[in-house]
Amino acid sequence: MDSSVNQSNEVKVKTHYTGKVVKTSLAGALVNIGADAPAYLHVSQIVSADPTQPIKRVEDVIQVDQEVEVWVKRIREGRVELTMMKPLDLDWKDIKPEMVVKGKVVKLEKFGAFVEIGAERPGLIHISEMAHGYVRQPGDVVKEGDEVEAQVLDVNRKKKQIKLSLKALQEAPVKEEMTMVPAERPEGGKTADTRRRKPAKSSSRRRGDDHSEGSYTEYMETSSEPEPTAMEILLREAMEKAKGKKPNSDDRPKKGKKSSKDFEEIFSRTLEQKQKS
Repeated sequence: MDSSVNQSNEVKVKTHYTGKVVKTSLAGALVNIGADAPAYLHVSQIVSADPTQPIKRVEDVIQVDQEVEVWVKRIREGRVELTMMKPLDLDWKDIKPEMVVKGKVVKLEKFGAFVEIGAERPGLIHISEMAHGYVRQPGDVVKEGDEVEAQVLDVNRKKKQIKLSLKALQEAPVKEEMTMVPAERPEGGKTADTRRRKPAKSSSRRRGDDHSEGSYTEYMETSSEPEPTAMEILLREAMEKAKGKKPNSDDRPKKGKKSSKDFEEIFSRTLEQKQKS
């Protein structure tokens, strides 16, 4: 809270005031900030125009009745102690995981972005914590000077590290689930079957067209007839002659008409007739 004159007796740590120097001494100065009693400004908390040069005398930096910008550093035993050094907005003890902070992007690196949040050290937003999706480089998400809001992931006071996340404050993308949509029914009322069906085997296919080994063997066994032997041809001629018919070499003997004994008798008679002639 900025105030040249505090209208309330309540004084809080880190509150900003514009006060007036009441008295100076070797150890510091008394400053009127509108409280019940003047607040004390120690020489170690006085900031000169050249911070690199030590302060030899308080009067060399501030004088009585001069207005100075101060902050409440500490309140101890009713005594208000001031400082001309702007205090940190966040002390290490104030930074907790999951708390939300605001800050300004002050530097970009390949691995992330540094954000000034008012602490002793800037916080780091790693590139993996910038968005839920893939981020090629930090500059695709933030630029130097951007004001951002982030969530504290972790804080390590010993290592002076503060880890932040932008992703933690963003809604996670919803994963779309694949749903099966039934096929539209045609006018007949039956659902169209889009599955590929094998063509039905034709009943008119001849045996032997199938090149499988079993079908080929079966075809050969059922359709093939053995060639007649010389003896069978001779017997056939004898039978034809006995019947008075002219033998025909293309005709094949009928199976199962004569027994083997009958053939032998016919064969014997035929031989006898040839020998007499």
